[in-house]
Amino acid sequence: MKKIDEILDQYAGRVNQQLEKCLPEESDPPHVLHQAMRYAVLGDGKRIRPILVYTTGEALGVPLERLDSPACAVELIHSYSLVHDDLPAMDDDDLRRGRPTCHKAFDEATAILVGDAVQALAFSELANDSANTLHRRIAMIQLLAECTGSQGMVGGQAIDLASVDKKLSKEEIEHMHRLKTGALIKASVLMAAIADHTNNSETYNHLARFAECLGLIFQIRDDILDIQGNTEILGKPQGSDAAQNKPTYPSIVGMEEAENASSELLRQACHEMDQLSVQWESLHTVSHYIVTRSL
Repeated sequence: MKKIDEILDQYAGRVNQQLEKCLPEESDPPHVLHQAMRYAVLGDGKRIRPILVYTTGEALGVPLERLDSPACAVELIHSYSLVHDDLPAMDDDDLRRGRPTCHKAFDEATAILVGDAVQALAFSELANDSANTLHRRIAMIQLLAECTGSQGMVGGQAIDLASVDKKLSKEEIEHMHRLKTGALIKASVLMAAIADHTNNSETYNHLARFAECLGLIFQIRDDILDIQGNTEILGKPQGSDAAQNKPTYPSIVGMEEAENASSELLRQACHEMDQLSVQWESLHTVSHYIVTRSL
Protein backbone atom coordinates (compact mmCIF):
# COMPACT_ATOMS: atom_id res chain seq x y z
CA MET A 1 0.00 0.00 0.00
CA LYS A 2 1.33 3.43 -0.96
CA LYS A 3 1.97 5.90 1.86
CA ILE A 4 0.17 9.24 1.90
CA ASP A 5 3.29 11.25 1.05
CA GLU A 6 3.89 9.08 -2.00
CA ILE A 7 0.29 9.52 -3.16
CA LEU A 8 0.31 13.27 -2.60
CA ASP A 9 3.65 13.70 -4.37
CA GLN A 10 2.66 11.52 -7.32
CA TYR A 11 -0.68 13.08 -8.10
CA ALA A 12 0.01 16.65 -6.98
CA GLY A 13 3.09 16.58 -9.18
CA ARG A 14 1.08 15.30 -12.13
CA VAL A 15 -1.69 17.91 -11.85
CA ASN A 16 0.89 20.68 -11.36
CA GLN A 17 2.48 19.70 -14.68
CA GLN A 18 -0.92 19.71 -16.37
CA LEU A 19 -1.82 23.11 -14.86
CA GLU A 20 1.47 24.56 -16.08
CA LYS A 21 0.52 23.54 -19.60
CA CYS A 22 -3.09 24.71 -19.60
CA LEU A 23 -2.51 28.15 -18.04
CA PRO A 24 -1.60 31.02 -20.40
CA GLU A 25 2.05 32.06 -20.39
CA GLU A 26 2.94 35.33 -18.69
CA SER A 27 4.51 36.46 -21.98
CA ASP A 28 1.07 36.34 -23.64
CA PRO A 29 -1.00 39.54 -23.39
CA PRO A 30 -2.66 40.67 -21.20
CA HIS A 31 0.56 40.09 -19.29
CA VAL A 32 -0.46 41.16 -15.78
CA LEU A 33 -3.66 39.12 -15.86
CA HIS A 34 -1.81 36.01 -16.99
CA GLN A 35 0.90 36.58 -14.40
CA ALA A 36 -1.75 36.88 -11.70
CA MET A 37 -3.58 33.75 -12.93
CA ARG A 38 -0.40 31.70 -12.66
CA TYR A 39 0.34 33.23 -9.25
CA ALA A 40 -3.09 32.23 -7.95
CA VAL A 41 -3.16 28.70 -9.36
CA LEU A 42 0.45 27.52 -9.20
CA GLY A 43 1.21 28.54 -5.61
CA ASP A 44 1.74 25.83 -3.03
CA GLY A 45 -1.49 23.95 -2.36
CA LYS A 46 -2.57 20.55 -1.09
CA ARG A 47 -4.28 19.68 -4.43
CA ILE A 48 -6.70 17.46 -2.50
CA ARG A 49 -9.46 17.79 -5.11
CA PRO A 50 -7.40 16.67 -8.11
CA ILE A 51 -5.82 13.97 -5.95
CA LEU A 52 -9.35 12.68 -5.28
CA VAL A 53 -9.95 12.65 -9.04
CA TYR A 54 -6.82 10.56 -9.58
CA THR A 55 -7.27 8.18 -6.63
CA THR A 56 -10.93 7.57 -7.48
CA GLY A 57 -9.88 6.89 -11.06
CA GLU A 58 -7.14 4.59 -9.80
CA ALA A 59 -9.72 2.60 -7.82
CA LEU A 60 -11.89 2.26 -10.92
CA GLY A 61 -9.00 1.45 -13.24
CA VAL A 62 -9.38 4.61 -15.35
CA PRO A 63 -6.31 5.52 -17.46
CA LEU A 64 -4.54 8.62 -16.12
CA GLU A 65 -4.89 10.56 -19.35
CA ARG A 66 -8.68 10.49 -18.97
CA LEU A 67 -8.31 12.04 -15.50
CA ASP A 68 -5.95 14.92 -16.30
CA SER A 69 -8.52 17.42 -17.58
CA PRO A 70 -11.07 16.85 -14.79
CA ALA A 71 -8.23 17.07 -12.25
CA CYS A 72 -7.12 20.40 -13.72
CA ALA A 73 -10.67 21.69 -13.99
CA VAL A 74 -11.59 21.06 -10.38
CA GLU A 75 -8.36 22.66 -9.14
CA LEU A 76 -8.95 25.70 -11.36
CA ILE A 77 -12.45 26.11 -9.90
CA HIS A 78 -11.06 25.75 -6.39
CA SER A 79 -8.34 28.33 -7.12
CA TYR A 80 -10.83 30.82 -8.53
CA SER A 81 -13.00 30.40 -5.44
CA LEU A 82 -10.07 31.14 -3.13
CA VAL A 83 -9.17 34.31 -5.02
CA HIS A 84 -12.74 35.60 -4.77
CA ASP A 85 -13.28 34.40 -1.17
CA ASP A 86 -10.18 36.32 -0.04
CA LEU A 87 -11.43 39.65 -1.45
CA PRO A 88 -12.28 42.49 0.98
CA ALA A 89 -15.96 42.21 0.03
CA MET A 90 -15.98 38.61 1.27
CA ASP A 91 -13.54 37.13 3.82
CA ASP A 92 -10.98 39.96 3.52
CA ASP A 93 -7.90 37.75 3.99
CA ASP A 94 -4.32 38.88 3.38
CA LEU A 95 -2.63 35.46 3.36
CA ARG A 96 -3.26 32.36 1.27
CA ARG A 97 -1.04 29.29 0.82
CA GLY A 98 1.66 30.97 2.84
CA ARG A 99 1.96 34.15 0.76
CA PRO A 100 -0.04 37.33 0.03
CA THR A 101 -3.49 36.78 -1.43
CA CYS A 102 -3.99 37.62 -5.09
CA HIS A 103 -5.58 41.02 -4.43
CA LYS A 104 -2.68 41.93 -2.15
CA ALA A 105 0.01 40.77 -4.56
CA PHE A 106 -1.71 42.58 -7.44
CA ASP A 107 -4.91 44.58 -6.84
CA GLU A 108 -8.61 43.96 -6.28
CA ALA A 109 -9.70 44.51 -9.86
CA THR A 110 -7.05 42.13 -11.17
CA ALA A 111 -8.05 39.52 -8.57
CA ILE A 112 -11.69 39.68 -9.67
CA LEU A 113 -10.63 39.21 -13.28
CA VAL A 114 -8.32 36.35 -12.31
CA GLY A 115 -11.24 34.51 -10.72
CA ASP A 116 -13.40 35.11 -13.78
CA ALA A 117 -10.71 33.93 -16.19
CA VAL A 118 -9.67 30.88 -14.17
CA GLN A 119 -13.29 29.73 -13.84
CA ALA A 120 -13.76 30.03 -17.62
CA LEU A 121 -10.50 28.14 -18.20
CA ALA A 122 -11.79 25.21 -16.11
CA PHE A 123 -14.73 24.62 -18.43
CA SER A 124 -12.59 25.19 -21.52
CA GLU A 125 -10.21 22.52 -20.26
CA LEU A 126 -13.05 20.00 -20.02
CA ALA A 127 -14.60 21.01 -23.35
CA ASN A 128 -11.32 20.49 -25.19
CA ASP A 129 -10.35 17.22 -23.50
CA SER A 130 -9.57 14.79 -26.32
CA ALA A 131 -9.05 11.87 -23.93
CA ASN A 132 -12.76 11.62 -23.09
CA THR A 133 -15.73 11.23 -25.42
CA LEU A 134 -17.96 14.20 -26.18
CA HIS A 135 -20.79 12.66 -24.16
CA ARG A 136 -18.57 12.31 -21.09
CA ARG A 137 -17.11 15.80 -21.49
CA ILE A 138 -20.63 17.26 -21.50
CA ALA A 139 -21.52 15.22 -18.41
CA MET A 140 -18.43 16.48 -16.58
CA ILE A 141 -19.15 20.09 -17.55
CA GLN A 142 -22.73 19.79 -16.33
CA LEU A 143 -21.67 18.18 -13.04
CA LEU A 144 -18.94 20.73 -12.35
CA ALA A 145 -21.23 23.64 -13.21
CA GLU A 146 -23.93 22.36 -10.84
CA CYS A 147 -21.43 21.77 -8.04
CA THR A 148 -19.91 25.23 -8.55
CA GLY A 149 -23.06 27.38 -8.83
CA SER A 150 -25.85 28.59 -6.57
CA GLN A 151 -26.84 25.04 -5.58
CA GLY A 152 -23.21 24.20 -4.83
CA MET A 153 -20.04 26.00 -3.82
CA VAL A 154 -21.19 29.58 -4.58
CA GLY A 155 -24.47 28.99 -2.78
CA GLY A 156 -22.55 27.73 0.24
CA GLN A 157 -20.39 30.85 0.24
CA ALA A 158 -23.53 33.00 0.09
CA ILE A 159 -24.94 31.20 3.14
CA ASP A 160 -21.57 31.58 4.90
CA LEU A 161 -21.52 35.34 4.33
CA ALA A 162 -25.15 35.67 5.44
CA SER A 163 -24.44 33.70 8.63
CA VAL A 164 -21.94 36.11 10.19
CA ASP A 165 -23.05 37.02 13.76
CA LYS A 166 -25.76 34.34 13.60
CA LYS A 167 -26.12 31.02 15.40
CA LEU A 168 -26.89 28.16 13.07
CA SER A 169 -28.26 24.77 14.00
CA LYS A 170 -26.21 21.65 13.40
CA GLU A 171 -28.41 20.84 10.39
CA GLU A 172 -27.99 24.33 8.94
CA ILE A 173 -24.20 24.36 9.19
CA GLU A 174 -24.00 20.85 7.72
CA HIS A 175 -26.08 22.06 4.78
CA MET A 176 -23.76 25.04 4.32
CA HIS A 177 -20.67 22.84 4.49
CA ARG A 178 -22.10 20.32 2.02
CA LEU A 179 -22.52 23.15 -0.48
CA LYS A 180 -19.50 25.36 0.18
CA THR A 181 -16.89 22.59 0.39
CA GLY A 182 -18.64 19.29 -0.14
CA ALA A 183 -20.02 20.01 -3.60
CA LEU A 184 -16.58 20.37 -5.17
CA ILE A 185 -15.29 17.30 -3.33
CA LYS A 186 -18.26 15.42 -4.77
CA ALA A 187 -17.50 16.73 -8.26
CA SER A 188 -13.90 15.52 -7.91
CA VAL A 189 -14.95 11.96 -7.14
CA LEU A 190 -17.81 11.79 -9.63
CA MET A 191 -15.92 13.24 -12.58
CA ALA A 192 -13.55 10.30 -12.21
CA ALA A 193 -16.58 8.01 -12.22
CA ILE A 194 -17.82 9.66 -15.41
CA ALA A 195 -14.41 9.03 -16.98
CA ASP A 196 -14.90 5.34 -16.16
CA HIS A 197 -16.61 3.81 -19.16
CA THR A 198 -18.45 1.04 -17.30
CA ASN A 199 -21.67 3.10 -16.87
CA ASN A 200 -22.36 1.30 -13.58
CA SER A 201 -25.08 3.24 -11.74
CA GLU A 202 -24.59 1.25 -8.51
CA THR A 203 -20.91 2.20 -8.42
CA TYR A 204 -21.77 5.83 -9.16
CA ASN A 205 -24.31 5.98 -6.33
CA HIS A 206 -21.92 4.46 -3.79
CA LEU A 207 -19.25 6.95 -4.87
CA ALA A 208 -21.72 9.83 -4.55
CA ARG A 209 -22.57 8.89 -0.96
CA PHE A 210 -18.88 8.36 -0.19
CA ALA A 211 -18.05 11.82 -1.55
CA GLU A 212 -20.87 13.49 0.40
CA CYS A 213 -19.45 12.12 3.65
CA LEU A 214 -15.90 13.08 2.67
CA GLY A 215 -16.88 16.63 1.73
CA LEU A 216 -18.47 17.25 5.12
CA ILE A 217 -15.45 15.72 6.87
CA PHE A 218 -13.13 18.06 4.96
CA GLN A 219 -14.89 21.23 6.11
CA ILE A 220 -15.32 20.02 9.70
CA ARG A 221 -11.57 19.41 9.77
CA ASP A 222 -10.96 22.90 8.37
CA ASP A 223 -13.14 24.32 11.16
CA ILE A 224 -11.14 22.39 13.74
CA LEU A 225 -7.83 23.53 12.28
CA ASP A 226 -8.99 27.16 12.31
CA ILE A 227 -9.10 26.80 16.11
CA GLN A 228 -6.20 24.42 16.76
CA GLY A 229 -3.76 25.25 13.94
CA ASN A 230 -1.37 28.14 13.48
CA THR A 231 -0.94 30.60 10.66
CA GLU A 232 2.51 29.34 9.60
CA ILE A 233 1.30 25.76 9.17
CA LEU A 234 -2.13 26.59 7.75
CA GLY A 235 -0.79 29.08 5.21
CA LYS A 236 -3.73 31.38 5.99
CA PRO A 237 -4.70 33.43 9.07
CA GLN A 238 -5.48 31.18 12.04
CA GLY A 239 -8.68 32.05 13.87
CA SER A 240 -10.12 34.06 10.99
CA ASP A 241 -13.57 32.47 11.36
CA ALA A 242 -13.77 33.36 15.04
CA ALA A 243 -12.47 36.87 14.35
CA GLN A 244 -15.30 37.41 11.86
CA ASN A 245 -17.82 35.74 14.21
CA LYS A 246 -18.67 33.06 11.66
CA PRO A 247 -20.45 29.91 12.84
CA THR A 248 -18.28 26.79 12.66
CA TYR A 249 -18.98 23.15 13.39
CA PRO A 250 -17.00 23.11 16.69
CA SER A 251 -18.58 26.39 17.83
CA ILE A 252 -22.03 24.81 17.48
CA VAL A 253 -21.54 21.23 18.68
CA GLY A 254 -18.25 21.46 20.59
CA MET A 255 -14.78 20.23 19.72
CA GLU A 256 -15.27 16.67 20.99
CA GLU A 257 -18.49 16.21 19.03
CA ALA A 258 -16.84 17.67 15.92
CA GLU A 259 -14.04 15.11 16.19
CA ASN A 260 -16.57 12.31 16.77
CA ALA A 261 -18.62 13.44 13.78
CA SER A 262 -15.52 13.27 11.56
CA SER A 263 -14.82 9.71 12.69
CA GLU A 264 -18.42 8.61 12.15
CA LEU A 265 -18.56 10.20 8.70
CA LEU A 266 -15.32 8.43 7.77
CA ARG A 267 -16.85 5.15 8.90
CA GLN A 268 -19.88 5.81 6.68
CA ALA A 269 -17.66 6.78 3.75
CA CYS A 270 -15.59 3.61 4.08
CA HIS A 271 -18.76 1.53 4.30
CA GLU A 272 -19.88 2.88 0.93
CA MET A 273 -16.58 1.98 -0.70
CA ASP A 274 -16.51 -1.45 0.91
CA GLN A 275 -19.65 -2.29 -1.07
CA LEU A 276 -17.66 -2.03 -4.30
CA SER A 277 -15.29 -4.57 -5.81
CA VAL A 278 -12.53 -2.05 -6.49
CA GLN A 279 -8.94 -1.57 -5.35
CA TRP A 280 -9.38 1.63 -3.37
CA GLU A 281 -6.34 1.55 -1.08
CA SER A 282 -4.99 4.93 -2.25
CA LEU A 283 -8.40 6.57 -1.95
CA HIS A 284 -8.76 5.03 1.53
CA THR A 285 -5.39 6.48 2.55
CA VAL A 286 -6.34 9.94 1.26
CA SER A 287 -9.67 9.76 3.12
CA HIS A 288 -7.91 9.05 6.41
CA TYR A 289 -5.47 11.87 5.70
CA ILE A 290 -8.34 14.33 5.29
CA VAL A 291 -9.62 13.43 8.78
CA THR A 292 -6.22 13.62 10.50
CA ARG A 293 -4.41 16.35 8.52
CA SER A 294 -2.81 19.22 10.41
CA LEU A 295 -2.80 21.67 7.47
